[in-house]
Amino acid sequence: MMTATLSVPALQPRMVGILGGMGPAAGADFVRLFVEACTRRMEALGIPVRDQAYPEHWLAQVPIPDRTAALGERMPSASQPAEPMAQATGRLAALGVQAMAIACNTAHAWHAELQQRFPQVTVLHGMREVAAALSAAREPRVGLLATQGSYDTGLYQAALAEQGVVCVLPLPHEREQLMQGIYGGVKAGDYALARSRFAAVSQALREREGLFTLIMGCTEIPLALDEAAAGTRLVNPSQVLAEALARHAYAGVQAVAKAETLASA
Repeated sequence: MMTATLSVPALQPRMVGILGGMGPAAGADFVRLFVEACTRRMEALGIPVRDQAYPEHWLAQVPIPDRTAALGERMPSASQPAEPMAQATGRLAALGVQAMAIACNTAHAWHAELQQRFPQVTVLHGMREVAAALSAAREPRVGLLATQGSYDTGLYQAALAEQGVVCVLPLPHEREQLMQGIYGGVKAGDYALARSRFAAVSQALREREGLFTLIMGCTEIPLALDEAAAGTRLVNPSQVLAEALARHAYAGVQAVAKAETLASA
């Protein structure tokens, strides 16, 4: 007779949710990043990686009005994203989701409203997660590639400043190039256009500002830009947020040893 030890989770992971649809490709890509983050989390906890050990997770892939356009409107209207986002969050909360990630950077302008309306759900804040990660990595100065809406909200700038990280923004005409890459490129299915626009702005920031790290602060940008084209290190906020969601899913889960007696031949 011999004894084998098998590590199994002491508790089931928590149910989590993802608010997507902004755009659909970015939401689907976030699920991929989340599953990969869960795999790494299980390995770190010493839990056998198997289908049954992944957390129950729900993607609310719903049509939501354009966030950047909505931020330019002063009066509430049917084109505002707040209510559709709240309705989708409500569905996730009704399912029993305990933590949620928003798979859109600009949509974080409505983060506080969602958190207030659904206090039973931990709504992760992507910008704060990214800023904390950059601070931990001792990055003193970074560039930000984002939508005009994200620049206008100042959410990244504020989160980075709180962590002592300097945020460098592209020039106005470079921001226009980014918007062309996002809307005329990724959202329209023209990835060649998107890649050329994103790469041009990345290289301009590197050469003019001497930046070694850029934040891809729009979920469409990582779909058409890599470090080879950018010529510098790229931080994908979706990946950082996916890691944070995986940590919440496995919070309290520990690997325990289960002894099994096996008969030897």
